[in-house]
Amino acid sequence: MHWLDAVQRLRRDRRPAVLLTVVSVRGHAPREAGAKMVVSADDSWASIGGGNLEATAVARARRMLAEGATSPEELTLSLSHAARTEHGRQCCGGEVTLLLEPLRVVPAVAVFGVGHVGLELARILARHDLELHLVDSRAEQLVPARLAPLDDAVARVHVHHAVLPELVLAAVPPGTHVLVMTHDHAEDAALCDAALRCDHLGSVGLIGSSAKAARFRQVLLADGHSADAVAGIHTPIGLPDLTGKDPAVIGVAVAADLLRTLEAEAEVDAQAQAQAQAAVDAGAGDAGAAVPRREQPASP
Repeated sequence: MHWLDAVQRLRRDRRPAVLLTVVSVRGHAPREAGAKMVVSADDSWASIGGGNLEATAVARARRMLAEGATSPEELTLSLSHAARTEHGRQCCGGEVTLLLEPLRVVPAVAVFGVGHVGLELARILARHDLELHLVDSRAEQLVPARLAPLDDAVARVHVHHAVLPELVLAAVPPGTHVLVMTHDHAEDAALCDAALRCDHLGSVGLIGSSAKAARFRQVLLADGHSADAVAGIHTPIGLPDLTGKDPAVIGVAVAADLLRTLEAEAEVDAQAQAQAQAAVDAGAGDAGAAVPRREQPASP
């Protein structure tokens, strides 16, 4: 598989990886500058030359994945008989510098209701690297001409026309952050009810006033949801100190609120990965310390 196809598949499957690129070569080396390969936790695609060079780079890439690294790293390897690593020697006689770029799992966001506010919100979110799902029960809200402002989106935009939008919830990726802002309060209520019955979603936000939030709370409690579950719906959404009612202003406020949530989530994930890697490293150190050293026989 071509490395670019591997990147696209990994993004679709929401699996992290590292992209390895040969950025410079001095002397003789197995591959030329520009050669690439992709490494995941348990697989790899394409090649940067094989041998000690590739084994060392793959090991470093997987270490980056285990550590939750988010910044690119450079790795320079000497291909000399005098330069031994844990994977042996490679005697091409040159030197290779690699760039290792983490390919993270990007956030996923689903906007239910692409009216005036939903479209303004989509225009902002589309400028970010994420999976953006736009859902509406009204086909006319999703025609290409209306969504033309998203044509140059950085995000990967998925458009869903669904008579029953709540059915789309089952199709969005695990961890998707849901924003409910349809044209119909009954549709909003059905979406909130369905979201609370899902166990794979991230945050759930509901647009509207405090009065709407109180009414929805009563309805959802009457439908059998626990008070803790209902309290998990973030409403009203947006920034409380940004009170303008223009759709563009509301779109900015909701986007800022969501991006703050995404940043906090990324920080928690990074801390969890760092702690997990520290535990692994500590366990490996303890295991190494527990191995008895062989006594060398005394010289006669």
